[in-house]
Order: sequence, then structure tokens, then C-alpha cells
Amino acid sequence: MYKGTITKRLECLIHIIYWLLISYFTFVKNPIGARFSVPDLFLCTYFIVFIITFYFHYLIVMKAVFKVFNWRRLFAGVFVSYLVFTFLRFVLEQIITKLLFDRVNYTNVNFLSYMLDNLHYSSMAIILSSFLWFVIYSIRLLGYNKLILEENKNTEIKFLKAQINPHFVFNTLNNIYSMVYFQSDKSLTAIDKLSQIMRFTTYESQKEKIKLSDEVDYIKAYIELEQLRHQDNVRIDFNVEIENQFEEIPPYILSPLVENALKHGEVSDSAPIVIQLKVSSEKLMFNVKNKIGTQKKDSLGGIGLDNLQKRLEIHYPEKHQIKITKEENHFTAELEIDLK
Repeated sequence: MYKGTITKRLECLIHIIYWLLISYFTFVKNPIGARFSVPDLFLCTYFIVFIITFYFHYLIVMKAVFKVFNWRRLFAGVFVSYLVFTFLRFVLEQIITKLLFDRVNYTNVNFLSYMLDNLHYSSMAIILSSFLWFVIYSIRLLGYNKLILEENKNTEIKFLKAQINPHFVFNTLNNIYSMVYFQSDKSLTAIDKLSQIMRFTTYESQKEKIKLSDEVDYIKAYIELEQLRHQDNVRIDFNVEIENQFEEIPPYILSPLVENALKHGEVSDSAPIVIQLKVSSEKLMFNVKNKIGTQKKDSLGGIGLDNLQKRLEIHYPEKHQIKITKEENHFTAELEIDLK
């Protein structure tokens, strides 16, 4: 059983409190408890059998039942605990007390009556033991499920980052390849910009969150690479309004929308790409608008946007809105994130 949520020490403390509550409601709140003010021999033997059965059921039966749970195993476990209670009580109250004190608890009673009577007395020990086991088991199960969800979340984020990083690098290398192929004198500048991007993908992308300004710088570097590739008649308007330059966001939350516009949109002086980022203390609004290009969409086209949606659901569940619209020959992506 997963024990991360409740340690052995805490479990022992819970048992102590549980027994104190049982004692309180048995001897203090229960009016008939007054008749037990003077310890009785068979009351003492009953408590001994009660405690032994309680922990036999708690430590052995319940653990075995829920190792591979089914209702047949549960009923069989309860029946075994009942037999243990009955057997211990018979040995203690009909044999040992006879030898030591010349007293027995049951006289002139047949087998069936004895078994039915002990069915009543054993039920409380079994029920209380099962209840405590279920409470502790449920707390541990909730903790275990939370741990699994966190692990799945971290694994998915790492996978999505690993999928995103090569996607950007492949696009950038294609740009540089084109410049080298056409012997552009700006190839070295493009390589320098690629090194800036690689530093970002190597160091910043591995963090859970980065400064918003670092993401903006990454986008600017990517835009400059595109401008180097499209040497003439390129217009990309990037407007930034940020109240807090130290605001933090997960990496690659904004850049996929820009990358999508630059890769699949028409980039020219007559059809500029307009990018607007406005960030207040409570809300982030990011809009990208571009004219839809005529070039054929490659096979990797949907990876960036699909991963963005998944990562937004992980980092900002029910605190984000992303709207993609196509009107005539223009494509608009609007992202809004509640930062509160």
C-alpha cells in the first residue's frame, strides 16, 4: 500500500485517537456503561478478544481482501474474522478461565446458540476495524492518485516540450538552408540568431516557468530570422504592452501562434502580420493576425497549435480561452489567460 500521505507514526496517532473516541462513547456517553464501572472478568476477556480480532481483521484480513478485491473475498474475510473472534472467546472464556478461576461465561448453551451469540458480539469489532481501515486506505488512495496525476502531468509537459523544440529548430534550419542555397550575405547573422534560439530551447524551455520578457525575446529572435529569409517587402508589427516585466509564464505559450503565422501566412509589406501582446496584473491578451498564404501546408503544420492547446489545459485549466477564426483570407488567433 502507498504510504506517502500517512506515515506509520501518523497512523499510530490516528489509532490512539480512534480508541479514545471508542472508549468515550462506550463508557462516558453510553448510560449503560455505568454498570461496567467495576471491572468484570468476562468483560475483560471480551475486550482482549475484541482488540485481537480488531487488529487481526485490520492488519491481515483487509490487506488480503483488497490485494485483489472482489465481493467473495470480502465476505470470506469477514467470516474468517468472525471465526477467529469466536474461537478466541471460546478458548479464553470456556477453557482458560475454567482452569484459572473455575468460571465459564456460557453454561448449558448449544453450539448454534453460541455461534449466533458471537455473531452479534464480533460484528462491532469487525465493523469498527473495517471503518478505520477504509478511512486510512481512502486517504492514502487520494494521495496516491494525486501523485500519479502530478507524474502524468510532468511527463506530458516534458513530452510536449520535446515535441515543440525540434519543431522550431526544423523550421529555422529550413530558413537558413534557403539563405545558404541562394548565397545570402545574411546567412551568418541568421546562424547567430539560431544560436540565440538554441540557448533558449536548451536552458529556458526546461524550466516550469520563465519571465514573460524571455518569451518575448525568443519571439523577436524568431521574427528576425524570418525577416532575414524574406529580405524584401517584409512587414511584421509586434506591439508589446507589459505592466510587469517579471511576470512569469510557462515557456512556449505564446510562440506557437507566432510560428504558425510566420510559417503558413503570407508575409509581405502589403499584407503585414500583426502581433499584439497586452499584459496586466490580472490578464494576458495575445492576438496574431495574418493573411492566409497560398503555399501548401506541410505535414508538421498542426503540431504547434495542438500542443499549445494541451499545455494551456495543463497549466491554466478553466482559466484560458483560445479562439481561432478564419474570415475571408485572414487568419486570427486570440489567446486570453487569467493570471489571477
